[in-house]
Amino acid sequence: MAQELGGEIVSADSRQVYRQLDIGTAKPTPNESWLARHHLINIIEPGEAYDAARFAIDAESAIASIISAGAVPILVGGTGFYVRSLFEGLFEGPGRDELVREKLERRAGESGPEALHEELKTVDPESAARIHPNDTLRVVRALEVYVSTGSTLTSWQSREARQPAYTPVYFGLTMDRERLYARIDQRVDSMIDAGLIDEVRLLFESGVLLSGVPAADAVGYREILDVLANEGADFTEAIELIKRNTRRYSKRQMTWFSSIEGVDWLDMGEMGEEEAARLIVTRWLAP
Repeated sequence: MAQELGGEIVSADSRQVYRQLDIGTAKPTPNESWLARHHLINIIEPGEAYDAARFAIDAESAIASIISAGAVPILVGGTGFYVRSLFEGLFEGPGRDELVREKLERRAGESGPEALHEELKTVDPESAARIHPNDTLRVVRALEVYVSTGSTLTSWQSREARQPAYTPVYFGLTMDRERLYARIDQRVDSMIDAGLIDEVRLLFESGVLLSGVPAADAVGYREILDVLANEGADFTEAIELIKRNTRRYSKRQMTWFSSIEGVDWLDMGEMGEEEAARLIVTRWLAP
């Protein structure tokens, strides 16, 4: 598609932004990168935080540069929250405060999430009403925002959202779920054969990828990290967990993108990749 349209690819994958996480994120091969220029891949270290608001800024910048060069920007990827941030706009809340977050997470472990939720009721009752007491991640985030900025999460969310600069034309790929799940299982097996376990082990032993590091939550990495952190554990179960978690993620992806209006869906169970690419190019070029 990129070659036919004279386009460049902008990745909307929240894991391909990380350097050194290659096999498990299915980054483009050197040959694919040579065939078409790619943006927003390998731009941060595994220990750095990256979110939808930052992605929207980076993606808009990449798209602007592509258009100014006379090329067609092709946004590709499955992180729906990132796509929504770019094309619909999200409030630009404060960044993470790692020190505050660490203290709150430690308190949650010592006193339980309910204690933090009670504290949230005092400072930000609106957020407390929306967040379940056992949803530790969101409770901690809401308190982190208040402690680090002096303003509640509710206050931040009421502010005017960033106004999107571009309007997309959506094309979606789908297939029968049974066939999709078989493809996912095959894909995971191929990653294992390509050396995914050794990739994770090297990152773990070098201290680049440890529990708590932002990139460590990526599917395919967290399951293997759990095994490496527990000597003697079996990788067989980890591989099955990767397959299961990938299937679950694909289901969430479909739910997310199915809610978008105006998507031109292509059934990949009825056509090959080249046929689908030609069809998208034809529809894109049609007056």
